[in-house]
Amino acid sequence: MTAERTRGQARRLCVFSGSSPGISPAYGAAARRLGEQLALGGIDLVYGGASVGLMGAVADAVLARGGRVTGVIPQALVEREVAHPGLTDLRIVASMHERKALMAELSDGFIALPGGIGTLEELLEIWTWAQLGSHIKPCAVLNVSGFYEGLLRFLDHIAGQGFLKPVHRDMLIVEDDPAMLLRAMAQYCAPVASKWIGPAQR
Repeated sequence: MTAERTRGQARRLCVFSGSSPGISPAYGAAARRLGEQLALGGIDLVYGGASVGLMGAVADAVLARGGRVTGVIPQALVEREVAHPGLTDLRIVASMHERKALMAELSDGFIALPGGIGTLEELLEIWTWAQLGSHIKPCAVLNVSGFYEGLLRFLDHIAGQGFLKPVHRDMLIVEDDPAMLLRAMAQYCAPVASKWIGPAQR
């Protein structure tokens, strides 16, 4: 099946990002622009709850524009990641699994900024859930200064080798401008297609 299911306007978007700033000033600038666009659009931010790195940059930008921010952070990381003291709502949970589950429950869509393997893991897990039909929420990457180009090429390779359907590869929204990314997410329609690839589809 290739019918599509349409989402409504997002009220809250989850942003996955690094707890470090990275080496390029472009990463922090993009995080701040995204935060500003979320606040201007009346969209609440859900994120990992830290005050440092790109996580802190996007949260601070939303708050500076009068927006609402919910942080979700495991108790073990409260001190290590420096939990943000000025959020609208800070949820302290017991584990990373609980963190990801609550962020997914609270959010209408998901965006990955540049980050490390934790950011990649969060993005790929939530996208996998979408591929399996567990949710119909948009999943996206903000491809700042080509940060995700290597991953995108690898995803094309996976699809080319028959491990990922083109319809599922196309589910991942990619833009390099925050405003364009939010517009694309607002227009997203989730495909209705089986994850599993049969012999006739190889």
